[in-house]
Amino acid sequence: AKSISQSRLDDALTNNQLDAIVAPSNGPGWLIDLENGDDGSSVNYVSSSGLAAIAGYPAITVPAGYIDGMPVGISFFGAAFSEPELIGLAYAYEQRTQARRAPELTSVSP
Repeated sequence: AKSISQSRLDDALTNNQLDAIVAPSNGPGWLIDLENGDDGSSVNYVSSSGLAAIAGYPAITVPAGYIDGMPVGISFFGAAFSEPELIGLAYAYEQRTQARRAPELTSVSP
């Protein structure tokens, strides 16, 4: 599986003259029930960076915005040893979009 994933990613990057592949990260976050616990484990999704993870290739995720008040991310992934380029792309995206904001914290009763 690793060599197939590497081959597919390398081909996609090379054949399309790409520095990186960009995709939405998984999906929006979910609300946490402070009394009964986090039910996020029941959310079904496919990771957009799964292919990179299987290949052992680098990926980075940064804030992309919000859906219904819940944060979503965007993932950048690339070829082996492309970490400096991915960090640069992710940083440029963050600077341009300014999508990150401080969370609203909720106090928990004892």
